[in-house]
Amino acid sequence: MQKDQKELSLRERKKLRTRQALVDTALELFTARGFTEVTLDELVDAVEISKRTFFRTFTSKEDVALAPEKELWATYSGYIENRPLPSEHLFSAYKDALFAALEQMADGWEQRFLASRSLADRTPALTAHSLRHCSEVSANIVRIVADRLAGQHPGHTELRLLLDLMLAAWHCALETWTSSDATRQDRAALIQHMHKAFAVIPAVAAAAAQDS
Repeated sequence: MQKDQKELSLRERKKLRTRQALVDTALELFTARGFTEVTLDELVDAVEISKRTFFRTFTSKEDVALAPEKELWATYSGYIENRPLPSEHLFSAYKDALFAALEQMADGWEQRFLASRSLADRTPALTAHSLRHCSEVSANIVRIVADRLAGQHPGHTELRLLLDLMLAAWHCALETWTSSDATRQDRAALIQHMHKAFAVIPAVAAAAAQDS
């Protein structure tokens, strides 16, 4: 989970400002000119840092372009690792951690996230990177939960299916949010769409049970 800025040391605050400047500048340049058209040299020159500093913060251009997405799931993973995780209410734990992670994101995160998503939708390299990251996060979450609930959970398949169900609802909410009018693309609207998507799940689960 992210620290409150008041708890950060001067060095950590400086690193955070550099990181934010890189993300903001990268998304601005990539959106204006295209991801593949902007070189790493141009990006670091625009932020007035060295490549060495860049690689202390990000691993690649793809990494910085998808930073808002990765920030959300890193925070989510932290919540799954540290919050109460009752085996009998695991889906709720998955869902509640996502709402908590979303609330924890810094001011302006949603606009950076929208820019990143739009960029990924039209850039195959970023789409592939995002899908790979999603797969890695999902596998890591299942490992964390399995370790924490050792001997108490129903099994790996059930853990993964519950997580995938939560992610499916998230993606439905996200699709509705990103396709809505720009005036309704704030964080409150995203949370509202999430509540609506999650509210449908019991009926979906009941329909699936009838077909089994």
